[in-house]
Amino acid sequence: MVKHVVKSTALGHILVADEAWIALALLQKRYPARQSFSAKEILEQVRKEHAFPELRPGVQVHIHQHNVANVEPNPARQRMFYRLEDDALRLYRPGDPAHPLRKGKMAPRRSELPEKYHHLIDWYEREYCKRERDTKSAQDRDPILRMWGLGKEIWQGVDADEYVRSLREDWEGK
Repeated sequence: MVKHVVKSTALGHILVADEAWIALALLQKRYPARQSFSAKEILEQVRKEHAFPELRPGVQVHIHQHNVANVEPNPARQRMFYRLEDDALRLYRPGDPAHPLRKGKMAPRRSELPEKYHHLIDWYEREYCKRERDTKSAQDRDPILRMWGLGKEIWQGVDADEYVRSLREDWEGK
């Protein structure tokens, strides 16, 4: 019996997780107004892109589970996709909530991708990940700063200097 190993000599070997990420990244880059895509759309993009000579059985499980940051890992721990409430998927961004056991990569390693996909890594790092951060102010990102102004109604009409003077009088026993 002869084992048949399929490997693209033109593109080199590509990991299934990375192939799924490429498909979603291409969709996100091509349609920037869309927030997310269905698993079916991502699978169709994998087929169209043909980054690997044949559709491998592991692609679907990577799209549905292995690459999804906010589901329990089983067994893969990548954080490449983020599942929204409507079950649609988008690329993971640093800072997105993830299952605590998910500590894996968020995007393919440049060295493990064919050169024709390096532009996607650049776009992801320079534009996609930054897009969310830029739309949030420092106050939105920092939990301490989000407390700014909390309870201000309690202090309405209170003179700060007079309040501090009264505290000091209590300390000094006057």
